[in-house]
Amino acid sequence: MDGESQAQRDARLRSLWERLDTKKKGTLDYEALKRGLGAVNHPLKDADGLIQDMLTACDIDRDGKISYDEFCRFCTATEKELWQLFQSIDQDRSGRLDKGELSSAFERAGVTVSKTRLDRFFSYIDKDRDGTIDFGEWRDFLLFIPTNEPGLSAVLSYYQNTTKLNSEGDVHLSDEAVQGLGYFLAGGLAGVTSRTATAPLDRLKVYLIAQTGSTKETVQAVKSAKPVSAAQHGVRTLWTACQDLWAAGGVRSLFAGNGLNVIKVMPESSVKFGAYEASKRAIAKLEGHDDPKRIKGSSSFVAGGIAGMIAQATVYPLDTLKFQMQCEIVKGGEHGTRLIWHTAKKMWARNGVVAFYKGLPMGLIGMFPYAAIDLGIFDTLKKRAIKRNRARNPSIKHDEDALPNNFSLALMGGFSGAFGASIVYPLNLLRTRLQSQGTFSHPRTYTGIVDVTRQTIQGEGVRGLFKGLTPNLLKVVPAVSITYVVYENSKKFLHLQ
Repeated sequence: MDGESQAQRDARLRSLWERLDTKKKGTLDYEALKRGLGAVNHPLKDADGLIQDMLTACDIDRDGKISYDEFCRFCTATEKELWQLFQSIDQDRSGRLDKGELSSAFERAGVTVSKTRLDRFFSYIDKDRDGTIDFGEWRDFLLFIPTNEPGLSAVLSYYQNTTKLNSEGDVHLSDEAVQGLGYFLAGGLAGVTSRTATAPLDRLKVYLIAQTGSTKETVQAVKSAKPVSAAQHGVRTLWTACQDLWAAGGVRSLFAGNGLNVIKVMPESSVKFGAYEASKRAIAKLEGHDDPKRIKGSSSFVAGGIAGMIAQATVYPLDTLKFQMQCEIVKGGEHGTRLIWHTAKKMWARNGVVAFYKGLPMGLIGMFPYAAIDLGIFDTLKKRAIKRNRARNPSIKHDEDALPNNFSLALMGGFSGAFGASIVYPLNLLRTRLQSQGTFSHPRTYTGIVDVTRQTIQGEGVRGLFKGLTPNLLKVVPAVSITYVVYENSKKFLHLQ
């Protein structure tokens, strides 16, 4: 096979056996085989079930161990099957497989493979990166496939169920746990990137929410049908707020709380997206199928709401600490870690652990509709775009190849986030005031949800429920857009479904 002489083949198998038989006992039981696969860094090294399948396939006399003779027989039979499969794919008889030949072979075998997945499969086997796969690469990757007749369907299943690319480019085992961790990592990376980019706008929003002054001038301008005057008052308010923040500490003041944001956003975004994917999978099973892409539109909203509530509850204490710290910043006062530590001690002395959960019910009430609207609308828009792209180009056979480009994803994310944020903004304002009560910037205190609502409306009118909405919308569009673009591309990079 492939021009290899019998002597060369015997030497290759002997060398491989000696590397697997790390303790030189002459036989391999389950533990020895697992240890040997780890020594050669084989993709099966952690796949306990497949290792047992391989042991069973090799163990001819059923004594629970593999001898060198049994190993050679298994390798000989498997290599012969792999050679025949290789030749059936190699249509031009060049001794090398290209992507076109592999794609055609999968089609003939009735195996559905997207272009993206085919590219990944090809790159795993093409070790020398020359754009083709020779039999040596084909054989080395598939030699331990635990089946007597390794057809293309079995080959693809072996690849999909046992391999994953890690950060160093090595191939290792993939399972549901790794898949789940991938979603958490993708969500965390997306959250850190977007929140850092929009930190000054978030700081401005919190500052405006903390202000309890009347907005009578703006309201009167609106009532008098003077939109230009109303806009001028609004711009003047934003400009004055920016000046106040700058005076309190310059650039450092604009990014106050960003450290806490970065710390909390990794678990928050990770839990949010991970819980969203898990919720969709669970709902898919409840609907009688296992495909999260086929769940109903209403189910997407429910999954999004559940994910948002779980994420909110997870990081709520850090969120409260951030708001309290931002509202304690004064010109010439403490900043950074010292202020965070001082604020945390002050909160603990005031109410203990309860101080860190002020407004949690309001937060959960607001988070469910926001997350449901945000994630649900984004998912719906993405599905519509995929459907449209496939209709425009009938040659596209898989949803994975019909995903919209990054710009389109950014627009979808921005729209869904801005819409959701606007709908639930009054709830978020009330929750933020509960969290920041008793601070330098927001000295008011409240007995609960009803009290904060009453004081806000009595003192500032209904319009007071929307203080800070402008910078929030200015923040939401780029933040959500960046989040979804980074998340979707991270899923591609991590080979997630």
